[in-house]
Amino acid sequence: MNFWRNGWVSLAAILVMVLALFMIGSLIFSNVLLTSALSRIEEQVDIGVYFKKDSTEEEILNAKSALSQLAQVKSVSYVSEEEALDKFRTRHAANALITQSLDELGENPLQASLNIRAKDPDQYEVIARFLDSSAYSSLIDKINYFQNQVVIERLSGFLAAARATGFGATVVFSLIAMLVVFNTIRLAIYTSRDEISVKRLVGATRRHVRSPFMIEGVLYGVISAVITIAIFYPITLWLGPATERFFGGPNIFGYYLSNFFMIFLILLVIGVVLGVISSSIATRRYLKV
Repeated sequence: MNFWRNGWVSLAAILVMVLALFMIGSLIFSNVLLTSALSRIEEQVDIGVYFKKDSTEEEILNAKSALSQLAQVKSVSYVSEEEALDKFRTRHAANALITQSLDELGENPLQASLNIRAKDPDQYEVIARFLDSSAYSSLIDKINYFQNQVVIERLSGFLAAARATGFGATVVFSLIAMLVVFNTIRLAIYTSRDEISVKRLVGATRRHVRSPFMIEGVLYGVISAVITIAIFYPITLWLGPATERFFGGPNIFGYYLSNFFMIFLILLVIGVVLGVISSSIATRRYLKV
């Protein structure tokens, strides 16, 4: 088979495809870590809606119920005036001046509020607009969305940029791998031109002549996937503790082990598809049967 005959060329094709699959695998692991880190950030971003002092608890709970029905809302929590004061006292228990000032004031200066978390950071503005235009707007003293708007917009922009970069890198490396395999198959066709001529003379079918080159493309994908998944073992083992500490999410080595077959299947399918497409294009263009 040409795979073994053109050993160095085949090795070069496999190495390039391994690089492409490694980048794709790295994107899978990066997405896991990034999603974990961003989830923690999202949990710290919310909208605080503060109600006027004359608003009743029933009115605020009605507003909470209306917000909970919005498709964009993940959760809504109610903080009463008394609960807000207790939290404030606990947070500033070591500051005698603040606690003394509260005691001298004689009344609770804090407002009841709703803390709203959205399913997606992009949806906070929609929720803020709903509050401004709803029947409950007259009860609202202030909404702190605009204080968090910069954080929310930066987070949304970072998410979009990360997705676009990952997709772009995947496309680029896949095209490079396809190009190298394409040229490798083209060279194999050229070096096998005498054998191909003999097959034509004896009346071999087009499928029979093309099949060795298609199998070669599949082999590139299979071998590259096996090498790539093996490379990730020591890398994730080494990076596991560091990623767990830095991102505060899953240990990347643990993720590798628990999702080994899924990751390998993804790499295998992508590798085989790249190899088959490249071989198919090369044989259609250069193999005249």
